[in-house]
Amino acid sequence: MDNQFHEFQARLAGYSLVAGVDEAGRGPLAGPVVAAAVILPEDIVLDGVKDSKKMSEGAREEAFPLIQRAAIDLCVAVVGPNEIDRINILQASLKAMRQAVLTLDPQPDYLLIDGTHPVDVSIHQRCIIRGDELSLSISAASIMAKVYRDRIMYSYHTLYPRYGFSSNKGYGTPGHREAIMRYGPCFIHRLTFRGVLE
Repeated sequence: MDNQFHEFQARLAGYSLVAGVDEAGRGPLAGPVVAAAVILPEDIVLDGVKDSKKMSEGAREEAFPLIQRAAIDLCVAVVGPNEIDRINILQASLKAMRQAVLTLDPQPDYLLIDGTHPVDVSIHQRCIIRGDELSLSISAASIMAKVYRDRIMYSYHTLYPRYGFSSNKGYGTPGHREAIMRYGPCFIHRLTFRGVLE
């Protein structure tokens, strides 16, 4: 299927500003969850932009400025580990998505959202399972969120090098879990996540 099929369908229905929305960092044991919302021009061609999980880190870094230049507007929002522990990771992800969408200027009139959970905004929207594979706008948002979050985790690595955040990005790799057992959790660990305090 064409990767702008869903955008085309939305425009056919009369919507003009379509934003793709996705997040990165729901699964890690440490660090924030980051969401991005991206409005792309109609009929844009972005070679190599696809689901961020199917791209190398280098390819994502190359795509990041291309998306920045091409977008009508884009926004990234970050929700930290304390808030994740307070309201749970799903609610934190949806909060970050909502913040990213509401910061867009101009405001979109239609949202394409990766996954099954709608965002709490009064904008028409469609949730798409595997949307980061099927929609160019969501793919672009997935790249923006992933690269932005990875850069945050690199900066945290300089503060807490013993956990290996530059390589594991906060995910529960064996080395990361071993470091937690040896040193205990640090300031950016999600204390409600299994494997952090046990």
